[in-house]
Amino acid sequence: MTEVRFLLAGDSALSVEFGNEISEAINARIRAFRIALERSGIPGIQETTPTYRSLMVHYDPGVIQYGPLTHALQGLLAGLDRIELPPSQVLEIPVLYGGEMGPDLDFVAQHAGKTPEEVIQLHSTPEYLIYMLGFTPGFTYLGSMDTAIAVPRLETPRVKIPAGSVGIAGSQTGVYPIDSPGGWQLIGRTPVRMYDPDRPVPILPQAGQYIKFYPIGRAEFDEIAAQGAGYTCKRRPRKEG
Repeated sequence: MTEVRFLLAGDSALSVEFGNEISEAINARIRAFRIALERSGIPGIQETTPTYRSLMVHYDPGVIQYGPLTHALQGLLAGLDRIELPPSQVLEIPVLYGGEMGPDLDFVAQHAGKTPEEVIQLHSTPEYLIYMLGFTPGFTYLGSMDTAIAVPRLETPRVKIPAGSVGIAGSQTGVYPIDSPGGWQLIGRTPVRMYDPDRPVPILPQAGQYIKFYPIGRAEFDEIAAQGAGYTCKRRPRKEG
């Protein structure tokens, strides 16, 4: 097992690094460590942010200093195997693939040596673990995409990608939650608002949850889009194993 590293990240944060790869096992340890930290009562902790391989811990140096904090965090590692992770939730996200919503679907299919329909089937089959959020509010970095449809980023990023666009870059896939620049290959779009500042909880997906995409037609896309903030995304418990 890779040795856990504690790295300075400015004068009020540190990064607890659990490995150097995209791995569900590493992610499980990060989630367990986050739970252990929440239960620990260590003073001065202000916020934690999970990434692919680490947990960023923001703290108040007026309450606790880096040295004592690192010592306290190290003491939590031995008990991680005894922490039972809560059941994961699956968000079912509808996607209209291809056409104006997914202008790069044909290129992805050609690059993979498959038909667009095969790409859609391969992309919409897995349950994708949300490893982390970042880049923009609610942008999902997802794991477990079939490498058969992996594709390079665009050589020249687009200046504006519409909110809800579903893209592929390398062996990663994700959803653009707001209009933004980006260089991922776009294969579809969801009408679900992944980020809405007017919701009590603005960001719909959360790290540690899973996303399951499913294909829809234009009529259903327009119907969901018309509901706006009134649409409730389908959720279900994930069957482990």
